[in-house]
Amino acid sequence: MRITGLGHAGMFIETAGGSILCDPWVKPAFFGSWFPFPDNRALDWATYGNADFLYISHRHRDHFDPWLLETYVPKTIEVLLPEYPTDDLEQDLRALGYDNITYTHAGEVIERGALRMMITPLRAPSDGPIGDSSLSIDDGTASILNQNDSHPLDLDKLLSFSKPEAYFTQFSGAIWWPMIYDLPHDAKQNFAHLKREAQHKRAMYYIEKVDAPHVFPMAGPPMFLRDELFRFNGHGAENDSIFTDQAEFIRRLEVETPQYAGHVFIPGTVVTIENGAQTIEQTLYADAEIEAMFADKWGYLEQQRATRQAEIAAEEASRAAVLPPAEMLAAIKEWWEPLLRRGRIFREGVGGPVRYTIGDLDMVVDFPKAKVREYAGEETSYWFTIPADLVSTNIADHEIDWSNSIFLSMQFAAGRVGKFNEFIYTFMKCLSRDRIEYVENWYAEQSDVSEDVQLGEWVVQRRCPHLRADLSKTAKIEDGVLTCSLHDWKWDLASGKCLSTQGHPIRASQVEDDLHREAAAPAA
Repeated sequence: MRITGLGHAGMFIETAGGSILCDPWVKPAFFGSWFPFPDNRALDWATYGNADFLYISHRHRDHFDPWLLETYVPKTIEVLLPEYPTDDLEQDLRALGYDNITYTHAGEVIERGALRMMITPLRAPSDGPIGDSSLSIDDGTASILNQNDSHPLDLDKLLSFSKPEAYFTQFSGAIWWPMIYDLPHDAKQNFAHLKREAQHKRAMYYIEKVDAPHVFPMAGPPMFLRDELFRFNGHGAENDSIFTDQAEFIRRLEVETPQYAGHVFIPGTVVTIENGAQTIEQTLYADAEIEAMFADKWGYLEQQRATRQAEIAAEEASRAAVLPPAEMLAAIKEWWEPLLRRGRIFREGVGGPVRYTIGDLDMVVDFPKAKVREYAGEETSYWFTIPADLVSTNIADHEIDWSNSIFLSMQFAAGRVGKFNEFIYTFMKCLSRDRIEYVENWYAEQSDVSEDVQLGEWVVQRRCPHLRADLSKTAKIEDGVLTCSLHDWKWDLASGKCLSTQGHPIRASQVEDDLHREAAAPAA
């Protein structure tokens, strides 16, 4: 088996049963904010596009590049479609002319001669753009796991497919917190450090659970080459950003878990697995170039910024004309109010008005009343400032996922009083009836009926209130605070209160309290 890195999460897998093109991306994404790091334009895209199978893990535009698909990938290719609750990814692919679609099912093996494949989808509201997935491959000569951005909950089931010899997984951030928030600078630096550490702990959790001898960190970090975002590359020009690079991660991996071999996986990296042995070579960049791009990363980024401004200008020129404020308000009102009326759990979860300043439009989304109206001077706990051309473009395109466009672009600002509220951001990527209804039903089904488990001196519900992870495997308790290692959410066990966001209480009690209640209970 041979695996070629295509940049970011992209890879070309050659197996005994055919070749698979995974998540190819080359054009700048998210309103021209994200570029693959390092530059992958010099790859032989025509060869990689002529694969037997196409696998797009999810809809995020750093994994799904319509321009590249239309330019290099034949419409006849067999598409391996993850099993998602809504058909948005399928419709995106069909709109590009791809209709040779194989509908995969969670946990089921697809066989093509010697090739065995399994796609494991995740479907929670916070999994990517409401859906993320991993790809397991075994062709009789080797076995690999392309976990991509996904954070699977049932690893036992995933790993029952085969024992991976090589493990490809996300390790770096893909979020706008805390960079775009209105925060004191020292607080932003502290939050960025905590976010980097949480991302690292999550990656290490999976590495140790998968237990593959060779680890290939991928799916990050991007390059930010817009002038106003350039300072957020890496840890940030002032240590206030969240993006770890491959070399940094591998250095920590070597110290913390020397039993695993970490390898740089960038455009042109070729991994060959044969009879249990692995060889790795770099075919696009010389070793000296790779060493230089990590040793002097800011210098490399400056070179990229100087040569790629035309791409940024072209993206800006493609945006829709800015709508007048009254017309923009009317369009959003017509679009969002029916969704708000259907979104009872969203209305209750947000619990108040959210302010949006969009160019010259100052508006409020009144979640409890399911209304969109002009701002009337009231106090709000959450507020956004967004360029009008981004919103006008999303209205013109009827973009149903503003996380997969505006928010990941980082071309906006936000502020809040109090905790993170996931219902706001989840609503902003559920701007269709199908998505609203799916997520409403998903939240409604989350009332916990799982068994309890004992963790040290505490008895807690087995399933995490956030994304249903098995806390017997992912939880750590210190000083009465439970932390779920998958997303670093925290709970005060004495009160059951979630310390990371509003809502999501946990059922918990101390062991001795349970014993006292049992002793005090009347005899049967």
